[in-house]
Amino acid sequence: MSLYAIGDTHLSFGCAKPMDVFGGRWENYVEKLREGLSVLTDDDVCVICGDISWGMSLQQALPDFQFLDGFPGRKLLLKGNHDYWWGTRSSMESFLTANGLRTLEFLHNSCSFYGGTALCGTRGWFYEEEKGEAHDRKIMLREVGRLEASLRLAGDAPKICFLHYPPKYDDYECPELLDVMECYGVHRCIYGHIHGYGHARAFRGTHRGVSYELASADYLSFRPLRLI
Repeated sequence: MSLYAIGDTHLSFGCAKPMDVFGGRWENYVEKLREGLSVLTDDDVCVICGDISWGMSLQQALPDFQFLDGFPGRKLLLKGNHDYWWGTRSSMESFLTANGLRTLEFLHNSCSFYGGTALCGTRGWFYEEEKGEAHDRKIMLREVGRLEASLRLAGDAPKICFLHYPPKYDDYECPELLDVMECYGVHRCIYGHIHGYGHARAFRGTHRGVSYELASADYLSFRPLRLI
């Protein structure tokens, strides 16, 4: 029984947007993912930290969900900035049920557990998405609220936080997200979103009592990161 994380699978079985066009590590990335995810067993949990599918709707993303559902273990799905198919939790859960997808769950205004460890998270927010101060702050505060709701559901259990956007990157920090994690005693934060040359600027280490790890698929060579 193991806990894994990986982000940014960017699957596109239902639409013509393969990541192979970027070359380098992304060449033949689906087969690399297929091999990497083959380590999962029935007792494992794998958190997928956003940017899961390029599908523009749930129906278009269905072949990507079926690909992930074909691997053993539970997969917890977190929203990324490119998950345009994402809707209400009830509509997404109904879609999974209707299509017989039994190993996929959503980490959205919720908390899941791996043994005695609480798995919490949300998309987060990032400076590169700024569209004006008021707009930016509104979205950021909404994500802070979602993270706090997730952490509150964890109670007194040890907590691992999963985000799509990094709350700390190079010289940038999102103090509101950092404050919430510190307040709720988060000891570990796993995030994705960062690719290519950005890997060198990604923060990996301990800050304000929280240990940070990057789990973007291309950074991990498309093998999920074992956490426990």
